[in-house]
Amino acid sequence: MRLEDLSPAPGSTHAKKRIGRGTGSGHGKTAGKGHKGQKSRAGGGVRPGFEGGQTPLHRRLPHRRGFRNISRKVYAIVNLEDLERFEAGTEVTPQLLMECGLVRKMLDGIKILGEGEITRALTVRAHKFTKSAETKLKTAGGAAEVI
Repeated sequence: MRLEDLSPAPGSTHAKKRIGRGTGSGHGKTAGKGHKGQKSRAGGGVRPGFEGGQTPLHRRLPHRRGFRNISRKVYAIVNLEDLERFEAGTEVTPQLLMECGLVRKMLDGIKILGEGEITRALTVRAHKFTKSAETKLKTAGGAAEVI
């Protein structure tokens, strides 16, 4: 078999519909456009979204106002009181937080907030800490390491 011997499977291709070509084709006279009206004219038709003079959907719906910061970072939040479940001396990492179910998704990182009290000395490794969380960890004898 050679390249020039190849042909499409029978019935897979059809002849182009030649519109407006007189009798015999079945597409003569009005060329399948019916009689009169805007859609039968050359260049006729309406622009996308036009609804016949009715206020179109894109004008009926409310529009967003204000500024949207696309470079904003969203952190997964963990409170200090939630870290009380770990034993003293544990190194708390993002992987450990995900395994125990405190964090579902990493998002742009993990942020530790200073909500609640902590009594155990833990080494916490996260992407961000609030000042109160850092001070509470250090007073408990632990450490806060920024990844």
